[in-house]
Amino acid sequence: MTRFYRSLSLATALSLAIAGFTGFAPSTAHAYDPASTSAINAAEDAVILHGYDAVAYFTAGKPTMGDAKFTATHGGATYRFASEANLKAFKAKPEMYVPQFGGFCAMGAALGKKLDVDPTQFKVVDGKLYLNLNADVFKKWSQDVAGNIVAANKNWPSIKDKTPASL
Repeated sequence: MTRFYRSLSLATALSLAIAGFTGFAPSTAHAYDPASTSAINAAEDAVILHGYDAVAYFTAGKPTMGDAKFTATHGGATYRFASEANLKAFKAKPEMYVPQFGGFCAMGAALGKKLDVDPTQFKVVDGKLYLNLNADVFKKWSQDVAGNIVAANKNWPSIKDKTPASL
């Protein structure tokens, strides 16, 4: 398949997934703002990852809801943790746990977009946390993880300070 058609099919898959996104309801209130220029995908109260524990993705291997009594602020975002131990781990090495692309969708970044995420659609690759918009997008992203990471890393510097609506 030529690169053009592969890119076209990725864009088509992402468009279809976005169309299905309207039914996604995160378990915590989250205000994805398509007019924001922030490089961090956080709610109005600055909570990132829809309130999920960033450390648990690495230690438990699964998304775990954080608790407001265990919080830390890093890089303009407020992180919540399920335990005091996870909070301490984060404070010791925050850069080890922050999500890639400011917590925006990894596939979206690969395609030059800033999209919200479903925190249950994730993958830790080479010690880094990547999130995706929904299960369909995650499935498509998973077909070429390495290539999508390369594309997202290339696109991120030019899109991170733009509004999602402008992309």
